[in-house]
Amino acid sequence: MKYKLIALLLVLVVGITSAQEKKWTLEECVTYAVENNLSIEQYELDLENTKIEESDAFGDLLPNLNGTNSYSSNTGFSINPTNNAPTNSTAFNMNASISSNITLFDGLRNINRLNRAKLNAIAGQYRLDDLKDDIRLSVANAYLQVLSNKESLKVARAQYAVTEQDLKRTKELVDSGVVPKGDLLEIEATAANQEQQIVNGESRVLIARINLSQLLQITDYENFDVVDETFNIPPSNVLDNSAKDIFNKALTYRNDIKFSESNVTLAEKDLKIAKGAIYPTLSGFVNYGTRYSDVTTLLDGNNVPYTPSFKDQLWVFDGVSYGAQLNVPIFNGFSTKNGIKRAKIQLEKSRLQYKQDKLDLESNIQQAYVDVKTFNKAYEAAEKTLEARRLAYNYSKERFDVGLMNAFDFSQAQSRVDNAEADVVRTKYDYIFRLKILEFYFGIPISLN
Repeated sequence: MKYKLIALLLVLVVGITSAQEKKWTLEECVTYAVENNLSIEQYELDLENTKIEESDAFGDLLPNLNGTNSYSSNTGFSINPTNNAPTNSTAFNMNASISSNITLFDGLRNINRLNRAKLNAIAGQYRLDDLKDDIRLSVANAYLQVLSNKESLKVARAQYAVTEQDLKRTKELVDSGVVPKGDLLEIEATAANQEQQIVNGESRVLIARINLSQLLQITDYENFDVVDETFNIPPSNVLDNSAKDIFNKALTYRNDIKFSESNVTLAEKDLKIAKGAIYPTLSGFVNYGTRYSDVTTLLDGNNVPYTPSFKDQLWVFDGVSYGAQLNVPIFNGFSTKNGIKRAKIQLEKSRLQYKQDKLDLESNIQQAYVDVKTFNKAYEAAEKTLEARRLAYNYSKERFDVGLMNAFDFSQAQSRVDNAEADVVRTKYDYIFRLKILEFYFGIPISLN
């Protein structure tokens, strides 16, 4: 028993440690966010409601069926149900009926409501999928921000390590009287500044991790982290297509466009439903009923009064009624006319919104297309600048080591390298994210591979 408890504790410790050491990939973050987002769960419930509305609309096409049954007992004055004569005797009465009604024609409103409910369920699915797309992009942006801040922090720590070596060597030169103490103070100031950058970088990494974990709705901020990888620019041929080609493809599958288009179709159905109110409504009905009363008396073949049994009365007094009812709208205070006007206005608004959504999509794609090219050039320029700054720094270091450059000028050279490396990291991840946005518009799933 003792060894079993020890083994169980070891399993728990290993499980907790592995859970704390888990680092998330982009694909895992995106999948988890989509599966656990509260807004998505609310939209899914809304989608369930639309499916219920579809069932309601289908049920309106079917005939209803209702049964009624009543029991009563009268003491004192009452009306005899057999001959409708007044009586003072105690009577027990029962009435039962079953009825059915069906709408035969109502201006096709019932059929249009069913079609509208089906379209509304489809629109709800588009709305849900569009939200998932937005969450995927938000998670990708937050994920790349964590990576960008982590890489910037690595650069800052590497720069500080180099400065520490310079600081150590400068101390030796100052102690030996080769360089003045002012050079040492200058490098110490540089080191202090880099330490501050490291602290700020750690803070930015933490904030970026918290932002990402909040998107995933994970509250264990301290143990949440992403994989420690440095991503290079992923290969992509999306720029082989023009912005117009990307837009034309996006129109065929983008969920926000499909949702906007479905709203136009829904508004068209609403207009048909509103117009259906000007037509007459024809409905049919059928009813079967029977009754029983213990004060009922009938005459037999010899004209002798007798009280029929319960079963006999149910057969004797049963009956069927059926028919049809036509309702013709003549005047209803302009409600039908105004309802049609409102439906037309809503249809026009939906069409305008659909046009606006397509214009917004085209504008976003054009902007994303330009951003990809711009940030690609910015990244290439940043790399060239970094290469030049490093060459200048190496030259400055050689001069500083032999005493041909003072510490202030050397620190400036090093600062320019630091800034250039930070620009490379920033422009690289800016370019990656813009590239992923453009690929997403083109229908390529989000991935860093």
